[in-house]
Amino acid sequence: MSDDDAAMVRITGRVQGVGFRAWTREEANQLGLTGWVRNEPDGSVLALLSGSPAGISQMLERFRHGPPGASVSGVERQPAALAEKPVGFRITR
Repeated sequence: MSDDDAAMVRITGRVQGVGFRAWTREEANQLGLTGWVRNEPDGSVLALLSGSPAGISQMLERFRHGPPGASVSGVERQPAALAEKPVGFRITR
């Protein structure tokens, strides 16, 4: 796990009600990332990403465009310290 990185990412814009969470799970799985994604009460989407730095960078770039129907206005990354690596990638509430 020493080569792995983790990031907490908040995505803003029109990102709820457009399949953003399911799209995120599919993209993360393609990139070999683990973690979770959820809708926030303020209308944003929050995601925890864990995996290779290159995979996280690619996911951040994908977040900037989002799925069809989304209109992303911001992608904010913050470091995340993990006690243990998440297993799989899930949608949470």
